[in-house]
Amino acid sequence: MKILVVGLGLIGGSMCKALKKYTRHTVTGCDLNHDIEFAALRDVAVDNAFDGELGGYDLAVIALFPEAAEKWLTENADKLDKTTLVTDVCGIKGEFSARMERIAEANGLRYIGIHPMAGKEFGGYYNSSADLFVKANFIIAPFPDSQPEDIAFLKKLAVDIGAGNIVVTSPENHDKMIAYTSQLAHIVSSAYVKSPELGLECGFSGGSFQDMTRIATMNEKMWTDLFMQNRENLQYELDLLIGNLKKYSDALKRGDRDGMLALIAEGREMKEDNLRHRVGQPN
Repeated sequence: MKILVVGLGLIGGSMCKALKKYTRHTVTGCDLNHDIEFAALRDVAVDNAFDGELGGYDLAVIALFPEAAEKWLTENADKLDKTTLVTDVCGIKGEFSARMERIAEANGLRYIGIHPMAGKEFGGYYNSSADLFVKANFIIAPFPDSQPEDIAFLKKLAVDIGAGNIVVTSPENHDKMIAYTSQLAHIVSSAYVKSPELGLECGFSGGSFQDMTRIATMNEKMWTDLFMQNRENLQYELDLLIGNLKKYSDALKRGDRDGMLALIAEGREMKEDNLRHRVGQPN
């Protein structure tokens, strides 16, 4: 198939490289920075740089920030072939996906959002990798009237580029779950590094510090956009976390050793139960 990837950052660049490494699809890369397009050509990450013609593609993958993705589709949907399946890789679905579907439908196109759960501390094409999606969770968020063959195609594409667990869910449930599993973790990491001890941690930190602070280097423009578009779900999870943290704080203030032990044990048991349920889950 002929696939257009719009936006050659970390995810878009990795998508191009993965498609070239693991499939026989013809890949065209499109980026506002033509130097990036040339770099992708040099790396054989794409077959072609975008020439301005939007006809002839079987799949268009929009790998831009949500606001830019919506703007691109608004401006270009009428130029795509009616046989083109449109998708995006944004970390938000919900109302965003509903707007994207309305734009697609108004132009006779089909749209289904996807979310490869993969990333790195640093973005951009030069940090992209053909193996970024290997063993990663991969979410497909169709609508009730989405075509089964389109869902099946996206599933196969996910398998082809190495994805591990493939989940098909509604756009609304995607946002509810992502608020907890991804967005909340990014807020916690960002808040965690705001201690005056951060500059003194060298020689005192281990794996736990690295795990907690790795994603604090997130792109503030993209993540603010994601947070604001999912603010109700994220606010719920953040308030729940603050309430749970207060229990630990209160135990410390009271010098309540038994209370602290019970809180830690409860967390351990919940995580162990979570791990037991993950074992043997089907892809």
